[in-house]
Amino acid sequence: MWVLVIGPKVFLEREDGAAHVLADLGCHTEALDPWDSFDDERLSSRPPSVVVVEAIDRAEAARAALVRVRAVPGLVRVPALVALEPRQLPRCEPSDGFDDLILVPYVPAELYARIRRLEWRASEFHDHERVKVGDVMIDLAGHDVTVSGHRIDLTHQEFALLRFLATNRGRVFTRDQLLSKVWGVDYYGGSRTVDIHVRRLRAKLGDAIPLSTVRGVGYKMQLP
Repeated sequence: MWVLVIGPKVFLEREDGAAHVLADLGCHTEALDPWDSFDDERLSSRPPSVVVVEAIDRAEAARAALVRVRAVPGLVRVPALVALEPRQLPRCEPSDGFDDLILVPYVPAELYARIRRLEWRASEFHDHERVKVGDVMIDLAGHDVTVSGHRIDLTHQEFALLRFLATNRGRVFTRDQLLSKVWGVDYYGGSRTVDIHVRRLRAKLGDAIPLSTVRGVGYKMQLP
């Protein structure tokens, strides 16, 4: 796993700073000052697993650094962790855009655990038993769905629709195609059935699932 650490050089060079602590734990780390160039092609072609912004005693600077991070196409969706002194907590708002925060001085095991947790939340995969889409885990074998570890009750057809779209990500399907592939060719219900089930999935899963309406065509599960 590689981690990009951003902060003033005075913080980056400390032996108890995130870059050194994570390197000692076996992570590949690179450090940038907020005013360094973010134009390195590697940041877009091979983005880090997590970005750590070492704000320490400068909460306002952390927000400015995150704006620069999100301006890089390859870093738009990379989870961001902000490191702060306890007295800076009142200046940290949920609207700042960070995915998590950690207090300094670091407890190495906690820093590593938080980074691994962010990496897991952002990861997506698909095998013959499970599909992970962001915070949503679809257990194909167990016919079970969880969001951030919390079980979500779905009807048989809601689960079937979610499974089909999640295992065919990026493809657009018309309502008639979904009726045929999910409900079966012998099903005689109208296309409104698909709309109803899509609404129910959105109501139960919320923003956790990237299910899009393609106007005039149908629905698709967006690619990462």
